Parts: sequence; structure tokens; C-alpha cells
Amino acid sequence: MAEHSDPRDEVVEHLSAMRAFAMSLTRNSALADDMVQDALVKAWSKIDSYQPGTNMRAWLFTILRNTYYSHHRKARREVADVDGEMAAALSQKPDHDGRLQMRDFNHAFEQLKDEQREALILVGAGGFSYEEAAQTCGVAIGTIKSRVNRARKQLVELLQMSDDEVLEATDVVTTTIVSDNKNVA
Repeated sequence: MAEHSDPRDEVVEHLSAMRAFAMSLTRNSALADDMVQDALVKAWSKIDSYQPGTNMRAWLFTILRNTYYSHHRKARREVADVDGEMAAALSQKPDHDGRLQMRDFNHAFEQLKDEQREALILVGAGGFSYEEAAQTCGVAIGTIKSRVNRARKQLVELLQMSDDEVLEATDVVTTTIVSDNKNVA
């Protein structure tokens, strides 16, 4: 190779050989192009460390090889998730769990007495206060409170839940019905 005054001029002569070398390492043309580009950026930014009169091709291939192995080590530790689908799937519960729990809840809810279901729907799902529910049903507040409390306890038994276990319901209404909402007056 002819000696050049500026080593940057010689870099262009080795591009096709660098790409062929990168292809042999990666067996992927897009990745090979990326590797060559990364190696060229590194070489260009460190051109002052190149010793004029030495083998430019060997210097560039060393940078390319080191770039490839750095990328390879990094890729082994990472999981490719371009669209974010894998990350989204990690926290998603199976759809059938909610449907099965909802089916169990509906079955248990149907076993309650009419007055208990009515009280739970008004206070839990309807958002009525105990006083409003009592007026709607034409009974005393204490009666509504008692019906709601007994209905919730019976649901817990029918669903075979412990007192501190949380029902993972599929909708807000169901969660509200079975939760012991102390805020409702």
C-alpha cells in the first residue's frame, strides 16, 4: 500500500474487506454493516493512536473484531424485545383466571338470599350509603348493615377464601361488592 499523509484516506480502501470479515463473524448482513460502522466510528475517533507506516488493515480488523466480541458479550446478557411484547407479557395474568373467578363468584352470589344480594348490590355496586339503601328497601340502617355483613361473610365461605384473602375479580363492581368498605356510612 502506498504511504498516505493522512491515515483517514487509507481507511476507505479497506471497507469491502472489513464488511466481508464482519459477514464471516456475524452471518447477518445488517449486523455486519452495523459492526463495520461502529468499528469505523471508533477508528475515526482514535485515528491519532494509529501508527503511520504500520498495517492499517490489521489495525481496522482488530477494532472490528473487538467491536464484534463486545457486541456478542453484551447480546448474551440481553433479551431482544424490540416491540416490548415480552415485557408486557411478563405481568399479564391468563385471561381464563378472571373468567373462572367470575364464574365462581356469580355461582356463590346466586346462592345468597334475595335481601342479602339486594343489600350488596345497593351498597357495594350501586355506591349507596347504608342510609340510602335502608330507605330504598324500607328497613332500618342496622338491618342493611347486618345483611351486607352476613352476605359478605357467606360469600367468603362459599368462595372458600380466608378473611384476609383478596378476591382478584375482573371488574370493579364485583370487587366493591365483596370488599368490606368501611367508608360507606
